[in-house]
Amino acid sequence: MDSRVSSPEKQDKENFVGVNNKRLGVCGWLLFSLTFLLVIITFPISIWMCLILVLPCIDVFVKVDLRTITCNIPPQEILTRDSVTTQVDGVVYYRVYSAVSAVANVNNVHQATFLLAQTTLRNVLGTQTLSQILAGREEIAHSIQTLLDDATDLWGIRVARVEIKDVRIPVQLQRSMAAEAEAAREARAKVLAAEGEMNASKSLKSASMVLAESPIALQLRYLQTLSTVATEKNSTIVFPLPMNILEGIGGISYDNHKKLPNKA
Repeated sequence: MDSRVSSPEKQDKENFVGVNNKRLGVCGWLLFSLTFLLVIITFPISIWMCLILVLPCIDVFVKVDLRTITCNIPPQEILTRDSVTTQVDGVVYYRVYSAVSAVANVNNVHQATFLLAQTTLRNVLGTQTLSQILAGREEIAHSIQTLLDDATDLWGIRVARVEIKDVRIPVQLQRSMAAEAEAAREARAKVLAAEGEMNASKSLKSASMVLAESPIALQLRYLQTLSTVATEKNSTIVFPLPMNILEGIGGISYDNHKKLPNKA
């Protein structure tokens, strides 16, 4: 086969612009000059357009904010497990970690996250009682955060934090809860007072036993009581007598009473 005869593939390649390495031709040099001149004139913009090429009417340019976004959940009317109607609002902190997933997998990622946060808040709080909601806000917020993070992972969303801002209950229920709390405090006060009286009676019993074993200690107690009464501004001062004198007087009166019938 004659090597001077070129193959069809080789002839087709030589027909393309720029493949022929012998010369560009007039049209090639003209296009190259115009392109180089356009790049020099639009220098900053041309470099950026070379990096990001958006075809008009085909591609759509979407700007995605990757910073943390705050989403306020408006007050939601919730019926708790113990049939109490309450209003609860909250706030969700989230950010977009995958811009491609946020644009390609959902139409409006922020609206979808907002609606999902509302429904998740109602569903979670509907399974709790009012006392559990008031006492366990941190645990409830953590469970809501876990559910939201799992549901929005396909959308390129990462939920950083969920907080319950306020729990509003009816005024009548507030009064009932206040009355119940006041009754509980009064009951605890009565129990503490009764325990104090019992401890005081035990202490008095122990003190009386000690004084009964030592008459001198009883006399000293009388003197101490007398000095305490004398220091105060009282118009009447009571002088305590020893118990043995009173017992002697009582014994004498009893003996005289027994002698009277015998004389009769």
